[in-house]
Amino acid sequence: MGELGSRTWESELGRSPLVILPVGALEAHGPHLPLAADQIQAEHTAAELAEREHGLVLPSLAYGVCRGARRFPGTVALSSSALATLTGELVTNAGRMGVRRLLVLSGHAEAPHMAALKEGADGALARGGSLRVMVISDYEFVYELRGTLAPASDGHAGLLETSRVLSMTPELVGPVRPSGTDHRPKHRVGESTPEEWPESVVGDPGAASAELGRKVQEHVLRRLQDALAREMPA
Repeated sequence: MGELGSRTWESELGRSPLVILPVGALEAHGPHLPLAADQIQAEHTAAELAEREHGLVLPSLAYGVCRGARRFPGTVALSSSALATLTGELVTNAGRMGVRRLLVLSGHAEAPHMAALKEGADGALARGGSLRVMVISDYEFVYELRGTLAPASDGHAGLLETSRVLSMTPELVGPVRPSGTDHRPKHRVGESTPEEWPESVVGDPGAASAELGRKVQEHVLRRLQDALAREMPA
């Protein structure tokens, strides 16, 4: 959208395309992945999905709710209420402009983050209009591959995510790729301690490769297309 003129955007909306809002986060992903890894993945996936679905892509929402990695350097953590409000405003504006199908596609999958996106979108829809919205994280589909293409314990900045970023922006992936485990108690609220989660990595990214990343990405794109066809058909 940001590269189109106003009248070109208006003309494109006339065919009622799928419109995608990529959502990222700025948070630590170990020493080997960029802070914007979630945004990078969301933007690449949105662009590839738009090409397959003849859709349009909105400028990204680059920040999110990042409670898990909040204590690590570089993490920016919005409150849930702030993200919900911003999402609601964006969804409202999409409807006002004439968008009819909107996919809010997040590269960040933390539960409070996804809840805030859904709360904001739902609040906007409750005010009326004919807009249909899906809110989904692509990691819902990435993690379907745990136990097959990666160990069942793989997670944040691990084998699957590192491989995926390698397939998209290899120049941003560093050579020092430590393994890690998050030992935070399941039900305790608050940040992890350095002893519980010493590095912002879950899993072992040592064997990551662009080839594996391309396999992961193809799986994600197919599953997104399946979800769109089932839940929000044209």
